[in-house]
Amino acid sequence: MGNFVGSIDQGTTSTRFIVFDKRGNIVAQDQKEHKQIYPAPGLVEHDANEIWRNTQEVIQNSMRISGLTREDIAVMGITNQRETTLLWNRLTGLPCYNAIVWQDTRTSTICQQLEKGGLRELFQRKTGLPIATYFSGPKVKWLLDNIPGLREQTLRGEILFGNMDTWLIWNLTGGVHGGIHVTDVTNASRTMLMNLETLQWDGELLSILDVPPQVLPRIASSSEVYGHSSSPMSGIPIAGDLGDQQAALVGQGCFSIGEAKNTYGTGCFMLLNTGTTPVHSHNGLLTTVGYKLGIAPAVYCLEGSIAIAGALVQWLRDNLQIIDKSSDIEPLARTVQDNGDIYFVPAFSGLFAPHWRSDARGIIVGLTRFANKGHIARAALEATAYQTREVLDAMLLDSGTGLTTLKVDGGMVVNDVLMQFQSDILGVPVVRPSITETTALGAAYAAGLAVGYWENTDDLKANWKKDKEWLPQMDAEKRERLYARWKQAVEKTMGWIQPQ
Repeated sequence: MGNFVGSIDQGTTSTRFIVFDKRGNIVAQDQKEHKQIYPAPGLVEHDANEIWRNTQEVIQNSMRISGLTREDIAVMGITNQRETTLLWNRLTGLPCYNAIVWQDTRTSTICQQLEKGGLRELFQRKTGLPIATYFSGPKVKWLLDNIPGLREQTLRGEILFGNMDTWLIWNLTGGVHGGIHVTDVTNASRTMLMNLETLQWDGELLSILDVPPQVLPRIASSSEVYGHSSSPMSGIPIAGDLGDQQAALVGQGCFSIGEAKNTYGTGCFMLLNTGTTPVHSHNGLLTTVGYKLGIAPAVYCLEGSIAIAGALVQWLRDNLQIIDKSSDIEPLARTVQDNGDIYFVPAFSGLFAPHWRSDARGIIVGLTRFANKGHIARAALEATAYQTREVLDAMLLDSGTGLTTLKVDGGMVVNDVLMQFQSDILGVPVVRPSITETTALGAAYAAGLAVGYWENTDDLKANWKKDKEWLPQMDAEKRERLYARWKQAVEKTMGWIQPQ
């Protein structure tokens, strides 16, 4: 067996390949961004072929730069942007359409019709999810309804559905030459098509959304050998598959009930381990599968999903051009003492948890002649922290357990201004681990467990080390005053988009 574990981290904005050793240290990595396609307001797409090319490139580059060979790699795992939906032809290997990204809102009419049909309670009970444009099922329906001839091809068994994990595993294991069509329970739990109790596709839900069962991948655990790669690293077992947020939960070692992590990436996602029984939310959270390691029972989570976090910094960089690179946001925010009473609610694709309002759109409120770009930068960072507070409040109501510490990871956790404000607005310590690439690490852990590279989760927990901690410095009265202003701003975003 090789000495290292490889992990493909296929994210919303880029694809990475990271190689880890037994202690969870990074020994090789490479990363490549892919194009964000915006055909119209509210629509977001990716070129799945570009993502597959980038995946092959980052694997080859990281191996070349580090001098590793395929003999050094024991096993590979995959983690992926969840809900992003692709249909492709299994005979040609070609996508039928661009991948429809999780942020895309084109399925709002489909979702409104499901709501009007009184189906909210059914979907919530069976899948743990609200009816929302976020999830894959309505996107599959949209593609089948709108691409000429696609439904007929699907009924003939020529078309396959998958999120990015399924697309990459299929290509890695041979593609048109016998590629494995599989997903794991965490990704399947984000489709609005899987029953949370049985962990299988649900016939009633497939019928409601008019999705033919032959298009769907097999649902497997998050940690088992799915197949062996044929290219670009032939013969290596592919044995880990987790949606990115669940992978971060595993990478942070949150294996006990009540442990939570928050990932600050394109969006922001807080997951709380609730054990082997699903806890249904009454406060706008998702019930989702956290992980299933081999034949062990599935572990469930409550999740708060925030659509726009790091994406807001990218928007300031690319659309407004008030910064040259994302890392410029912190020094710009430090040029002012506070937010100047400006609040920025980035409801660019509606509001996700805990509101679930697809009629909301982004706003900046409180503007005066006093305001400058420093205040806008600070308000943009604070938006992520406020949205996290909204999610945490909902988690406490649903779970009844108070959070003592928040474990954090993702690209934004290098930002001291944001992390200090996060601790202040929550009133709890915020802790960053020494290895912040927890998403890729979680997929590596799942793969390594499947082949005995690591023996059990105790081995993984032993790898977790604290790098930095932020303690609350804000008094309670100020904390609640600022948070009340935020909630006032959120109210003003709603009802902007009128139903068609």
